[in-house]
Amino acid sequence: MNGPLQVIAAPSVAALPDVVGRSATGHWFTVSQDRIDQFADATADHQWIHVDPVRAAAGPFGATVAHGFLTLSLVPALTDGLLAVEGAAMVVNYGLDKVRFVSPVRAGSRVRATTTVVGVEPTPAGTRVLSDVVVDLEGADKPAVVARTITLVVPAPPPPAGPAR
Repeated sequence: MNGPLQVIAAPSVAALPDVVGRSATGHWFTVSQDRIDQFADATADHQWIHVDPVRAAAGPFGATVAHGFLTLSLVPALTDGLLAVEGAAMVVNYGLDKVRFVSPVRAGSRVRATTTVVGVEPTPAGTRVLSDVVVDLEGADKPAVVARTITLVVPAPPPPAGPAR
């Protein structure tokens, strides 16, 4: 993937409350059958709707479909770079709320994510950022996935003091 189409930029961790309500959208990403097969192997979920193109063609979706958890697991990649925070030592996944798998993602389909910062919560470890993420499915009326993500933005430590004089 190339750089994001849009970026939500915070000039510091302390400025994160200023970006609440802002949104950014990433690039389209193709969910290939190979990726679906690799996810099936990694999770031991080889249900035919995911890995058997011949049987799935006659099934309810007309083709193999990605596991809902595969689509959800793409959220970090789909949102990578959409929130830029100066002075952050790291940004880590903290959790999820209200995950819904709305539409099936057929093999070969393209998805992209739009993230909207909906809240921030200062904590002793850093600032939790709550974002509503919508994983759009190209050409579909409804998204593939909607979720509230929680990330922890950990500020970089202050630089060491200079030598005492």
